[in-house]
Amino acid sequence: MPSARKSPVRHLRAEATGCEFPGVAPGRAARRPASETVNVAIVGAGGMGRGVAQELMRLPDVRIIAVADPAESYQDDFFYKCPVGRLPLKAEIEKHYGTTLSGFRCAEYEDFRVMLEREPAVDAIVCATPDHLHAYVSIVAMRQGKHVYCEKPLAHNLREARLMARVAQEMGVATQMGNLGHAREGMRQTCEWLWAGAIGPVREAHAWVGAARWHKGMTARPTDTPPVPAGLNWDLWLGPRPERPFHPAYVPVRWRDFWTFGLGAIGDFVCHDLDNACWALDLREPVSVEAFGAGQTSPELTPHGEICTFDFGRRGRQVPVRAVWYDGGLQPPVPEGWPAGEALPGRGVFFVGDRGTLVSPGLGAPPVLYPRERAEAFTPPPPSIPRSPGHHREWIDACKGGPAAGTEFGYAARLTELALLGALALRTRKRIRWDAVAMKAIDVPEADAIIQGEPYRQGWELPE
Repeated sequence: MPSARKSPVRHLRAEATGCEFPGVAPGRAARRPASETVNVAIVGAGGMGRGVAQELMRLPDVRIIAVADPAESYQDDFFYKCPVGRLPLKAEIEKHYGTTLSGFRCAEYEDFRVMLEREPAVDAIVCATPDHLHAYVSIVAMRQGKHVYCEKPLAHNLREARLMARVAQEMGVATQMGNLGHAREGMRQTCEWLWAGAIGPVREAHAWVGAARWHKGMTARPTDTPPVPAGLNWDLWLGPRPERPFHPAYVPVRWRDFWTFGLGAIGDFVCHDLDNACWALDLREPVSVEAFGAGQTSPELTPHGEICTFDFGRRGRQVPVRAVWYDGGLQPPVPEGWPAGEALPGRGVFFVGDRGTLVSPGLGAPPVLYPRERAEAFTPPPPSIPRSPGHHREWIDACKGGPAAGTEFGYAARLTELALLGALALRTRKRIRWDAVAMKAIDVPEADAIIQGEPYRQGWELPE
């Protein structure tokens, strides 16, 4: 395999900057006045990065001024069916702003650290990299006073998730995780109806999504060593992970099938489809977690599907509850009162209470009550949760000193911990009795390495 190029980033001396990271010295985030434009940089210009960029370009007080990605350009056969990477995204951004700003240019870089060093006008970044880089990219940016929007899941391991939440609080930055369903009307209605006693005390919640593993027939990590494609800095793509040969099985998108880089479907979708239950039922610190993988083929590969059970004790006045997660085509039994012969939707969540069932189909869709008699007897309460101006609008408003976004890193870390604990149970194949304070799986010592994460390569370490 051709030798991988090394990142050209310049590491400044810690004693000169007071900062453990390369680039500028740390500082608390600056909040733009409401009338001013927020300058944003995109880190990770694949399908998700492009999608967020397109949403931000709709906002008149946002300007995307830089893009960073180890890949110049590649074909996206998964989301947009078109070329993506830093050069196509740069061209799209310049075309958009060029209609009103003559001569507008968007800077482009391989290495986001070089970008932050050379583009001091950047106020905020979007982190849309593979999961294994979320923590490093976000913390580097936050330590330099940049606001951060990070795709889900927030982090690749439990230590990273808690560290990201702590750094965000310490630095006073505006944050948001990319689970856009949290901003939708149905998400709020579900919470309000449950809090109003629509189905009485909730005993169970079941969430499911049809997503499965990308590599259906793969049984082990690839061993052949094809050449690195032109325009891809593979060493930089690996980031904190140990060196390994390039293989197209990893990029694009299919890295999610490998525990080293991703977290499978449970990591990809819990932050979407279990969000409603986490919010409405105040799910945090499960007593135990147990998971069963379907079609497991190798310790390095995620299962083809899974069922994961989370048990929670009392939370204030709320009774103990069991939350169950399904993916890979696995689904819960239809709830009592469900219309005969009707299939469950492709994704959603339902809540089982003492007086009925509440179903929220899709991603933040309006709730529906069953059985019919319960729906006819229930009067929805007036709105009590402030309505969202839009998922991306929330974050930009927070960058300007407005209220915290709905999935700021404090909440996002708590929600992501559920996905990470599910992954922990899958990987250890043990029932996890969780000590949240000590961040330990009781009597499962082999879990510690997964909780803390893989060793970081020199130069890519995270600060405590």
